[in-house]
Amino acid sequence: MREHDSYGPATMRRGRRKFDDDEADFVKTGRLEPALHEDPDLPEVGDRWSTWDGALHGPQPRPDWVRTEHGAVDSELGVLKTGKEADVFLVRRWLPSTGETSMIAAKRYRDGEHRMFHRDAGYLEGRRVRRSREMRAMTNRTTFGKQMIAGQWAAAEFDALGRLWEIGQESGLVCVPYPVQLIGTEVMLEFIGDWETGEAAPRLAQVRSGDEQLEDLWRQMTDALSVLARAQVAHGDLSPYNTLVHDGRLVLIDLPQIVDVIANPRGAEFIVRDVTNVATWFRARGLAIDADELIDRLLLEAGLR
Repeated sequence: MREHDSYGPATMRRGRRKFDDDEADFVKTGRLEPALHEDPDLPEVGDRWSTWDGALHGPQPRPDWVRTEHGAVDSELGVLKTGKEADVFLVRRWLPSTGETSMIAAKRYRDGEHRMFHRDAGYLEGRRVRRSREMRAMTNRTTFGKQMIAGQWAAAEFDALGRLWEIGQESGLVCVPYPVQLIGTEVMLEFIGDWETGEAAPRLAQVRSGDEQLEDLWRQMTDALSVLARAQVAHGDLSPYNTLVHDGRLVLIDLPQIVDVIANPRGAEFIVRDVTNVATWFRARGLAIDADELIDRLLLEAGLR
């Protein structure tokens, strides 16, 4: 999505927008994990050395802005968003010797007693682990089971982003952030927004569009839904609040609950719900939409009819 890999110093405006799934009473902890502050081998600049070496990496060929050098450091710039399942932080990964920079959104899923996953049982149908002990722990929502679920959600989002990013590169019909890396319950992905100011791209729900742009955004939405259907998956929680609009392009985000519509017995329901959610928003802004026709086509493309 980017044509160059060198950016000037990034800053963030203090304060942030509140979104529908933010928690007003959430108490934010320190910027980095405590163990990182105790590490005697901290870099002279930045908050920590890049965690690239210890992570799973996104698909290749990776964009040239991704910093893979051993000498890269991470500087945490602040909170982009807090939510019920995860918190998202803005991280500047840069190479001090050259100034080459990546701006990354670090999405950290909560675990243990702070887990607040909602409606996750339906999403997890069709996802199974081999060990019966782990499956029981997840079903009973023990502390260990919640950690397992958090890991599953992080891995599912990372895998989905990688798969859809590759499809998008080939077809141009779907756009998602590039998944940079995965470590445990943290997914680091391309920051969608202004890399100079740290201002995130607006959500679709915030965009005030004219008729022509609205029609183009709906076309992009139906293209993306068609890509998902042909890949036999559904977003699972698609809405104007988890899609961004950046440089006129619709970008799908928040994919931990992605649903295999063949393995999940409620797969068709998730396709219907995704379409209904977004079609309702576009209709409310005056666009004539035949949601039933779209649902029929998507179910056919997904092999459910």
